Amino acid sequence: MHRLFAAAAFAAGVGAAGAEQPRDFETAFSTAAQQEEPGFQGFDAGRGREFFNTTHGGDWSCSSCHTDNPAAAGKHAVTGKTIQPMAPAANAERFTKAAKVEKWFTRNCRDVVKRVCTAREKGDVIAYLLSVKP
Repeated sequence: MHRLFAAAAFAAGVGAAGAEQPRDFETAFSTAAQQEEPGFQGFDAGRGREFFNTTHGGDWSCSSCHTDNPAAAGKHAVTGKTIQPMAPAANAERFTKAAKVEKWFTRNCRDVVKRVCTAREKGDVIAYLLSVKP
């Protein structure tokens, strides 16, 4: 999956030197989602919000640490470490580095969902986070 994201990311221009934009990741994940799901119809912020706030059968959801308001700072549920806002409108550094985006999706999906997230799930979450205004 990481290779699929990397190929899609570079095809979309994500991963070049310098900062990317959150919409670049939507484009990259869209390319990957089309490969994973032939009937892919696009991302949905409502589906992303539901994914973000659901525990997926475990104890945590994304909002357990990032709060149900992604424009606000959160706190890691175990370590207590402050986490800067997830919404790009509240934190301009979100979704600006391909390696960081993939690292955190990989780590957090395994912790929260207990598996690697699909490209559609990642794109839905980004669509949701892009819809959040401070």
